[in-house]
Amino acid sequence: MSNLYLNAQEAADELGISLPTLYAYVSRGLIRSEEGGESKRARRYYSDDVQKLKARKEGRRNPEKLTEGALHWGIPLMDSAISLIANGRVYYRGYDAAELAVTHSVEQVAALIWTDDFNAADTLLSAAPPVPPLADMWNRLTPIERFQALLPLAAHEDFTAYDLRPAAVAQTGARILQLLAAIAANLDDKTSGIVDTLQRGWLPDQPEAAPLLNAALILCADHELNVSSFAARVVASAGSTPYAVVSGGLAAMQGIKHGGHTERVEAFLNEVAVASNAANVRQTLAARLRRGEAISGFGHKLYPDGDPRAALLLRLTADTYPDSPAVALAQSISGEAFNLLGEHPTVDFALATLARAAALGPGRALALFAIGRTIGWIGHAIEQYATDSLIRPRARYVGRQPG
Repeated sequence: MSNLYLNAQEAADELGISLPTLYAYVSRGLIRSEEGGESKRARRYYSDDVQKLKARKEGRRNPEKLTEGALHWGIPLMDSAISLIANGRVYYRGYDAAELAVTHSVEQVAALIWTDDFNAADTLLSAAPPVPPLADMWNRLTPIERFQALLPLAAHEDFTAYDLRPAAVAQTGARILQLLAAIAANLDDKTSGIVDTLQRGWLPDQPEAAPLLNAALILCADHELNVSSFAARVVASAGSTPYAVVSGGLAAMQGIKHGGHTERVEAFLNEVAVASNAANVRQTLAARLRRGEAISGFGHKLYPDGDPRAALLLRLTADTYPDSPAVALAQSISGEAFNLLGEHPTVDFALATLARAAALGPGRALALFAIGRTIGWIGHAIEQYATDSLIRPRARYVGRQPG
């Protein structure tokens, strides 16, 4: 018999179970079998299924053994020292992100995530961004599309990006971060910092908005192995430059199940604003539910008691724009959504509310998200380069078997 298959007794012995238990596993679809041997009643069992079931059973007894090195040729789980989500809070290298958002600059938090040293901010973010010239179609692109269009051009001129040592990657990350801020703000001159660039480009007459933008960027900096960070980490594992890492993260972020959700929340707020005022928001939301339409921007699986990033950012937005109709509408929507769904706002809702209150314009809530998350992508790249290993999970083949 080929080693692709086992007979019933061999399969049962391999798993340490009885024959009736083996047959039960087959009936549940855990092990595939087919006719084989001289007798039509005899069946043979896929050895690969038996070994994978055996590994699962061993993994339940010893989870650490199961996950150790799994990303290289196994399931997607890996170590990271950047962010922790616990007890309804998110921490960057042991510091509460909500506290950092109101006590530190975005440059300092970038330095913390990249180097584990707040004080490295001054040296990291001192280089001028290599901003390419604007194309004719520039004004027709969203900020995220502009990022993706110009990153390859900047990478072409930045040969130091091929140095993948931690300190060099942090410096490249700083250049990329400044480049994205300059692109988003439509500025090509060097400024004193990321927030200053955005504030001068977006809100030149609102210096009071700078702390709010700073907090938003920090709160978006990292969030464990979300889909864009995992994509960025996979790109880094291949030995690609930090520019390619950020491009990979941006590509994932544009998906409707990730950063695209921020744009969906913006559209939702616009629709509710047209159809409602603060007095009849409940009727508008209820009508959406009756039509089977989602109330976007509420409920996060990791935060059953509410997304702490959203709570802080909404409070800071209300403090900065206390008389804004956008803030009043967001507060009314939040209250009615909780009454109807029992769910709290997500950071997407908070970013969209900030953008409406500050009149930033289309696409800039997601731009804030992307610039902030670039910090995390670079941090994950630094970690991944240091492992010098390729992320290569295995696949479970379910097609026709050979032999």
